[in-house]
Amino acid sequence: MSLLNKSDIKNLLSIHGELCVSIFIPTERAGQNVLNEKNKIHLKSQLKEVEKGLVNQRTSKDVISKISGPIQKLIDDTNFWRHQSDGLAVFASENFFKIFTLPVNFEAYHYVSNEFYIKPLVPMLNDDERFYILALQLQEVTLYEATRYTIGEVEVEDLIPSRLEERVGFDYKEKHLSFRSQNSGGEKTIFHGHGGGGGDERKDEITRYFRAIDKGLESVLTGDKAPLIVATQDYLFPLYKDANNYNNLYEEVLPGNPSEGDLFDLHEKALRLIEPLLRKKRNEKAEAFNKHNKTEKTGTSITDILPSIQQGKVDTLFLENRNDIWGHYNKNNMKTILHDKQQADNYSLMNWAAKEVLSQGGHVFLTQKAQMPDTSSKVNALYRFS
Repeated sequence: MSLLNKSDIKNLLSIHGELCVSIFIPTERAGQNVLNEKNKIHLKSQLKEVEKGLVNQRTSKDVISKISGPIQKLIDDTNFWRHQSDGLAVFASENFFKIFTLPVNFEAYHYVSNEFYIKPLVPMLNDDERFYILALQLQEVTLYEATRYTIGEVEVEDLIPSRLEERVGFDYKEKHLSFRSQNSGGEKTIFHGHGGGGGDERKDEITRYFRAIDKGLESVLTGDKAPLIVATQDYLFPLYKDANNYNNLYEEVLPGNPSEGDLFDLHEKALRLIEPLLRKKRNEKAEAFNKHNKTEKTGTSITDILPSIQQGKVDTLFLENRNDIWGHYNKNNMKTILHDKQQADNYSLMNWAAKEVLSQGGHVFLTQKAQMPDTSSKVNALYRFS
């Protein structure tokens, strides 16, 4: 199962000039629909439509085979369909094939052009919607990088001790440590140990362990601004806070044993915890747009916005999530030609706009129609300068 990360999206952004097929389908993790192979049927249906379109475009059989072959192989992989999340994204060209299992409930959709359709994935490149989860236990520690839609493990095996014994050099199971709260107010945690040294010794051992973890993470997180959520038992979080030197440690703990439940459960719980912070930048940009709406600092017409993107003027784009604008944009004369619908000789102008703004370091937010700053338009732009 492949999970999406920033480098994957940048790789998708770099591929253009050849025939590219993008397919998105909803999937289900379990239940009768999985047994009935509904997920597989969704992909099979989309591939059939893609092949039909390629034939109508008079694409050679050899090219069609190179594109559809890996997808058909995936359809026939029974084991693959037993391990799904909420959505599947497939990207294929003659010389490229990549799939991503994602916690996003896509609508079934396909796109054929000379570039991949990354609009549903653009939040992955917004640093303001990216965060880390440190799943912290005394016997295991794992770091994940996540966004609103994705989660993937960060390789830190050679940087941090994986369990307490590796750091403090004793058999933790034999010298078992238990904790309990002294009173209902939870003002103080009492450490109960067995053997010499008592609770203070055990507390010091755990603190040294957490400091070693923090030191190892420093090489990964230095210069990063993404918040770090710690998923651990309540009694361990104060100790880790004392050991931590990362400036963007999230103040609230994700309580409980992080090994209970699967990866997507962990992601869902973390997302609920951090949702207010993730929306902060989006809300700030929306407020700025509303403040300057119908002035030279904002735009709602795609024919005005695309030239502004080319000039590097756009700070933030708000794109209607389940809609699109079709046509052509000519960089030479900065003219836009609009079409009523998708056809063989046009492309998604919203996809093009998103790719360009992201490559310039701007923000792109996918938004439901009712939540667009200016609901009269499918695309809103906040400019860096007028």
